[in-house]
Amino acid sequence: MRAKLLIVDDEPDLLQLLKRILEPDLNCRVDTTSSARTALEMLSSGVYDLLLADIKMPVMSGLELLEVVKTQHPDLTVVLMTAYGHVEMAVEAMQRGAYDFITKPFEHEALIVRLEKALERSELIRENSRLQQVCGKEAVFENLVGKSPRMQRLYESIRMVAATDLTVLITGPSGAGKDLTARAVHSLSDRKDRPFIAVNCPSIPENILESELFGYKKGAFTHATQDRTGLFQEANTGTIFLDEIGDVSPTIQTKLLRVLQEKEVKLLGDARPVNVDVRIIASTNQILKEKIQKGEFREDFFYRLNVLPLELPALREHREDIPLIADHLLEKHCAKMDRTKKRFSNELVGYFMNMPWEGNVREMENLIMRGILFSTSEEILPQDVGIMDQGRTQPVARNGVDGLPYRQAKENTLEQFNHTFIGELLALHHGNVTQAARQCGLERQSLQQIMKRYGIKADKYRQRSEA
Repeated sequence: MRAKLLIVDDEPDLLQLLKRILEPDLNCRVDTTSSARTALEMLSSGVYDLLLADIKMPVMSGLELLEVVKTQHPDLTVVLMTAYGHVEMAVEAMQRGAYDFITKPFEHEALIVRLEKALERSELIRENSRLQQVCGKEAVFENLVGKSPRMQRLYESIRMVAATDLTVLITGPSGAGKDLTARAVHSLSDRKDRPFIAVNCPSIPENILESELFGYKKGAFTHATQDRTGLFQEANTGTIFLDEIGDVSPTIQTKLLRVLQEKEVKLLGDARPVNVDVRIIASTNQILKEKIQKGEFREDFFYRLNVLPLELPALREHREDIPLIADHLLEKHCAKMDRTKKRFSNELVGYFMNMPWEGNVREMENLIMRGILFSTSEEILPQDVGIMDQGRTQPVARNGVDGLPYRQAKENTLEQFNHTFIGELLALHHGNVTQAARQCGLERQSLQQIMKRYGIKADKYRQRSEA
């Protein structure tokens, strides 16, 4: 199901430009108007996922529009556009309930990324509302699905943690829902209407991560042609989520420790510290105490992070939730992939209940997406997701694997899986990497890195769609 955006600006040329670039890049429908009052009428008669409005408009300004929208449509995600000189006004708007603001003139890529984040917020709100209705309040909690005692205890811990403003460390295996847990803590906290900035630490090279987190001054290094605000400053008054913190280098750990201790950051090339009011939530799938013993993680940094720990269970530790989670993912991705609603065969559900799920919910999500793509009827069968024997999956054929050393067999398997899985996604979206990344739950940059590693080219999928 395509998202719907409403854009309000008194510049007709800008409206045409935004409609032309956003509809293909975000795979959405864009409606436009030059009047804030007309926008209110359109919101009353239709359902929109995102409102993008300029602050400076005649008759009714963007701030006045925001005030009315938050009263009439409190769950609607609002992003404001502003010129450089009106940034203070935009910050005030965020305090009044706007999700984000974008400065004019904007860079194309930056605009797409910011709006993708805003649409993610809209989807989470809509999904949570739907799940509350379908599953009942005891089965869903801030987009986390499950009604087992283990999950209910996790929900209660999240409530208690969210009521404080202390640093949180989320631990658990890959694919268990650490990102959703961090968002749940933020959305239940007093900072819920302030920015939430997520940083996938392993996906950013160390030399770039420092400048991304803390920002830099013009001339700080060779390509620093202008001042750059860091992610900590963007998250000011809100929350920053440092995903997979166990992978950052000791150098970055030292700088992050300073932020935790002093509540300030130093931009590269600037000796003056900048105060920040940010709640830090970190996550890891590693055992940090073991990394401390190896000298790979600072002990003082660990204890600064581990103030309020949240531990997520592996999927195999609450198997009673597997059918509920699977049904939720099936309905979600049938809608996202614009496929008719499907159902699981009893045999496939039985396999799901007995699989080890080393990749947890993310592994299940990938299998279900594969099943939706390959099933030829309304029922998804084990062979549609690549299951051969009970408790096993076959993402690639065995021929060519037998007799190889473990490392080579593993690399061959990963290469063939990535070519198959990513190729299917790119074919589905006609080579659009942004849409493919959104569907499989990866950041666009992360997907591009995987494609580069395995030599997967998006161009050939674009050519197929044009042929």
